[in-house]
Amino acid sequence: MGKANSKVEIILHIDDEVDEAQRNEMTAALEKNEDVYTAEFCPLRYHLILVNYNKDNFSSRDVLNIVNKQGVTAQLIGPV
Repeated sequence: MGKANSKVEIILHIDDEVDEAQRNEMTAALEKNEDVYTAEFCPLRYHLILVNYNKDNFSSRDVLNIVNKQGVTAQLIGPV
């Protein structure tokens, strides 16, 4: 299976208020993993984060666990 077929993008809803520094820490924590291609908050919707990752080696549960380890509560909304 090719790399393009292994990509999936999901949306998480961050339940807590997070400032810019916390958002930066969250995306950096996600992007440290080689199976996460991108992680970014939606402009002007700072409670939504889009994460694009390799579904063959990583799962939505893995993404959620990394975000929760940042001290926030998050919910998986689903794929984009």
